[in-house]
Amino acid sequence: MTNQQDVGTAHTPNAHDTIKLAVVVGALGVVFGDIGTSPIYTIQTVFNPDDPHPVPVSNANVFGVVSLIFWSVMIVVTITYILLALRADNDGEGGLMALITMLRRWSRRHPERKGAVVLAGLGLFGASLFFGDSMITPAISVLSAVEGLKLVEPSLGEYVVPITAVIIIMLFAVQRRGTEAVGRVFGPIMIVWFVVIGACGIGGIVQHPGILKALSPTYAIGFLAGHFHIAFFALAAVVLSVTGAEAIYADMGHFGRKPISRGWFVLVLPALVLSYLGQGALVLKDESNLTGPFFLLVPDWARPLLVVLATAATVIASQAVITGAYSVASQAAKLGYLPRLRIAHTSATTVGQIYVPWINWLLLASVLTLVFAFRSSAGLAYAYGMAVTGTITITTTLFLYVAHYRWNIPKWLIGIGAALLLLVDLLFVAANLTKIVHGAWLPLLIALTAFTIMTTWQRGRQVVTAERERAEGSLQEFIDQLGSGGMAVRTVPGTAIFLNRGGVSTPLALRANVEHNQVRHEHVVIVAIETEEVPRVPEDQRVMVNDLGYGDDGITHVTIKFGYMESSDVPSALALLDPAATEGPIDLDNASYFLSKIELRRGDAPTMAGWRKQLFLATSHITADAAEYFGLPRDRTVIIGSHIEV
Repeated sequence: MTNQQDVGTAHTPNAHDTIKLAVVVGALGVVFGDIGTSPIYTIQTVFNPDDPHPVPVSNANVFGVVSLIFWSVMIVVTITYILLALRADNDGEGGLMALITMLRRWSRRHPERKGAVVLAGLGLFGASLFFGDSMITPAISVLSAVEGLKLVEPSLGEYVVPITAVIIIMLFAVQRRGTEAVGRVFGPIMIVWFVVIGACGIGGIVQHPGILKALSPTYAIGFLAGHFHIAFFALAAVVLSVTGAEAIYADMGHFGRKPISRGWFVLVLPALVLSYLGQGALVLKDESNLTGPFFLLVPDWARPLLVVLATAATVIASQAVITGAYSVASQAAKLGYLPRLRIAHTSATTVGQIYVPWINWLLLASVLTLVFAFRSSAGLAYAYGMAVTGTITITTTLFLYVAHYRWNIPKWLIGIGAALLLLVDLLFVAANLTKIVHGAWLPLLIALTAFTIMTTWQRGRQVVTAERERAEGSLQEFIDQLGSGGMAVRTVPGTAIFLNRGGVSTPLALRANVEHNQVRHEHVVIVAIETEEVPRVPEDQRVMVNDLGYGDDGITHVTIKFGYMESSDVPSALALLDPAATEGPIDLDNASYFLSKIELRRGDAPTMAGWRKQLFLATSHITADAAEYFGLPRDRTVIIGSHIEV
């Protein structure tokens, strides 16, 4: 989306710039928290002596590792995400779900090209990996910061896990206030954070200026080529430097591409580079500094303050993936991969800012479980790397395909890009696969679980839709019977609005009203709701009216289209109707709304495997209340039940 703050060129002096600055500050507080806290644990993890494949400490290895980190950040984050992926938006929305929707549209237009369908499935697995990332990030980020207490006072080590748990509970408790409110608070803190880590890095560089040579790619290439047996395993920890890249893309709809890009180049990237260089210089000066190179960049008296600031920053890091998880879950639900979820829109000015309660509390329970199970950031490091590398690789693959068909980029140029970008990504994946038994299995298990749930729900939904259409019968035949007098039915005053799945079958509630009560209302509006594969639908394209072949029977079919990032407010959409197109004015203030509530039961038909049927039925219980979801007035909503076997 083009951010509302970015629209237009004529403006009052300074007013437009002030708004844009506020958006950049908000982006710093939400989008860059995850990647901004990577310096706390990356270098320490690379040289961790307890690693199953430790990297020996030497001048050549330190230069090689720092150079690898720098060029990983430049290739994966700056080039792949900031310069390329952020341009592949779906009407302003980013992330894997946006790429999936674009691929789905492309596959429908060109059904002969099966590659888009396969890649969309791959993208769904990538989105599932992102859920794992959303669970691991708060645990490892906050743990790594609170562990700084052990450098201040070793006896405080036993309090690290309880303090982490309290902080995480508080973080998830404030989510309902919305991203906008959180960003206003977090933005200034992150500005201070990046300034401080950049300044600390400069302090380390001054002690050993030669570390600046690590900016040359020759050190990274030399380390990989000359010490591949060491460098390959080091990549599993080096990848921690790019954690949060997918959150940058997924959160694009919250702030827009330009504010994110400006924040990255002006503040975030320079601060990260200086911090990594400073830590490298500190290790070159004294190997003993590997116990905590990030915190040891400051003198003893300042260390407690840095621990406090780092803790605040890691809380913000968690915010980046939490908001990303809300976006992914919301889009997945609208696209039919998850049940209808209760979604709260938390900003009056930016439609992408949402809060999903069910996802929020699921993440909280999962994060706390990880904290108490692993109890240290080192224990979670390789689990974290696997989630990140898998998501990045899938995003790069989908982006290259989208770039080819969307911008007509020649295949030879796409091939060059794939060779360069995917080579780096696949090296990271391969290195992390060597850590399967050391924790990398966790995000794969989470992703496989989420992927199974989403594909099962998609399949079950198709089964239910087909069975429901069979039970409801043809809408046109039903209307023809009413029009020909083939049904003994009495007309009563008022307006009845029936929500329906589409325009082919008869709403169960309408059929029950006519067949069992022998009545129909004077004005009947059958509403079909369609979710388009775009974030938002323009108001002039919101509603379509069909008289179903009878211009004077008082029965009208209305199709309402919503984007997958919009709230499905049916009364507001109906208010856009022209009375001339609906066979008379619709009395929305007194209209009755009718919903068909379907009770799902397990049947014997071989539609799905037995365990998938059980999973589908279990997942259906989290479906949000339909009246609330569609914005219907409860005191004028009638629910008529039925059941369907799957």
